Amino acid sequence: MWTNSRIKYIFGLLLLAGLIGAGTWVMFDHGIIIPNTPNFNEFPVRGVDVSSYQGEIDWEVLAGNDIDFAFIKATEGSSFVDPYFAQNWDRSGKTKLKIGAYHFLSFDSPGKSQAENFIRNVPKLEGAFPPAIDVEFYGDKAANKPSREAVQTILNDFIAITEAHYGQKPIIYTVYETYDLYIRNDYIEYPLWIRDVIWKPSFANTPWTFWQYSAKGKMPGYVGEEYFIDLNVFKGTPEEFAEMF
Repeated sequence: MWTNSRIKYIFGLLLLAGLIGAGTWVMFDHGIIIPNTPNFNEFPVRGVDVSSYQGEIDWEVLAGNDIDFAFIKATEGSSFVDPYFAQNWDRSGKTKLKIGAYHFLSFDSPGKSQAENFIRNVPKLEGAFPPAIDVEFYGDKAANKPSREAVQTILNDFIAITEAHYGQKPIIYTVYETYDLYIRNDYIEYPLWIRDVIWKPSFANTPWTFWQYSAKGKMPGYVGEEYFIDLNVFKGTPEEFAEMF
């Protein structure tokens, strides 16, 4: 029989669990805790990716945050250029960081014109990463998914042109849904950069090279409308990192 004291006890436990859950979520949402932070011994090579959302960046300060590399947003679609890209590219190139530029792929314009936009704005820089291509949904695309054939036509043209221009195989950044729809079983010769802010990436037969493990990082060195910065690791040792790039 359920007594009043038993009911109060169970209610108290449920309330406590709810408060703990809510508190944990608040700490996660504010970047106080990052539950899947990779073990430094396993992933010693670390970095960030930035865009205009981080605003003005003091690259000397940012580079002093025990990071090794940075990906910088350059372009999007056939005409958009990140307003901070030129400044970020110039200033980051004067630090110890390994740097690279990334392009946000549009599903609404040809791969050729998007590649031309990227090439116009990203100078060749000895020692830089290959171009990185961000393949993920935007706007209403998650609800109105383009076909695999349509996306791969755009992506293939972008890859072919930028690979020929920069002489390096581009890196493909993706999230699980777009990976499954557009990348899986193809592009195996291209370095994969995967986003997973909950778990360590796990693929049965597909190796990955970079892992974006959090969008809730906080570091000194930038002042923009975005309070957080994306955190990444390289899968390998510093020696493997130097050899691969």
